[in-house]
Amino acid sequence: MKNLKLSLIALLMLGAFSCTKDNSASTSSSVTTDQAADIAASSLAENSNGFASVTDDVAVNAQGIASVNSGLTVNSTQATASVHQACGTTVTDSVTRNVTADSVTINYFFKYAHTLNCNVNNQPDNIIDTLTYNGSFDGPRLSSTNSGTGKAKIAGLTTAATNFVINGEFKRDGSFQSKVGNKASGSSHIDIVGTNITLSKMDRKIISGTATITITGTGPKGNSFSYTGTITFNGDNTATLKITGGSSYTINLLTGWRARV
Repeated sequence: MKNLKLSLIALLMLGAFSCTKDNSASTSSSVTTDQAADIAASSLAENSNGFASVTDDVAVNAQGIASVNSGLTVNSTQATASVHQACGTTVTDSVTRNVTADSVTINYFFKYAHTLNCNVNNQPDNIIDTLTYNGSFDGPRLSSTNSGTGKAKIAGLTTAATNFVINGEFKRDGSFQSKVGNKASGSSHIDIVGTNITLSKMDRKIISGTATITITGTGPKGNSFSYTGTITFNGDNTATLKITGGSSYTINLLTGWRARV
């Protein structure tokens, strides 16, 4: 009888361990929620040329246009607009980045088109930015080769506006290789839709805003995966990612480092 009781206890403990062994794992694929969070972090962070890098690029352009067209003084040496852009016109430019920082190596090419819209007083009001890009990054937890598109409206160019506000969409498609856990690899599609992303005019720091994110793709052995989540920008160079039905993570928007909370 004693041996029977011990056997039953052992079976119960084994069952409990099996249920909690990896609570980050997807029930339908080999790509875990933790690995999905790594993919999300890389598509957000500046040092992997993610969404935060794009918002900075369009804000730099807006700073330059606002300063030239409206006489606004900005604390920036990066503003690229050096000539007056006429209302309703579109200008193009490009950015090439080949950098190693924060243990991440990036090689990217971005091409932007900026269409300036003015108000009834013929003053710069907002810019519609479209972009295409391609490149790769290699970080401590993930490497990826990808390409994508984006479109955003940045408002707040008038002198009366205290901040820039961005609404738009950022997409990324490519291959990935996880360096943690089961080291899953495959292809992914990321779609980020940002709402009222507010940036300081002076330093272009993200103050607030939200976004939705969809991460889909194919993992090991051809298994498909799909995750959705919400992103809240905290105003301190971090964002909180909440995976639907899963864990929450804090993501450093500068380095891409993430931690489960």
